[in-house]
Amino acid sequence: MYIIKVKGKAKIPDYIQLRDEAFVLIAYFRADRPLKDLHRYGLEGKETELAAVIAGLEFGKLRPLAI
Repeated sequence: MYIIKVKGKAKIPDYIQLRDEAFVLIAYFRADRPLKDLHRYGLEGKETELAAVIAGLEFGKLRPLAI
């Protein structure tokens, strides 16, 4: 699974994208909202680890997600 942080412009907020091994978009959510429904993506119980990864992400840099 891969993660990327997308910079918003003007009234559009920053977003986080989760992509699978074929780079298909599987999740798209606001970076400033609480993480919820993570069980859909196989990340249940890893909210704090994912929040730490999101805080350290640079905009536009695709990174493998390993938590």
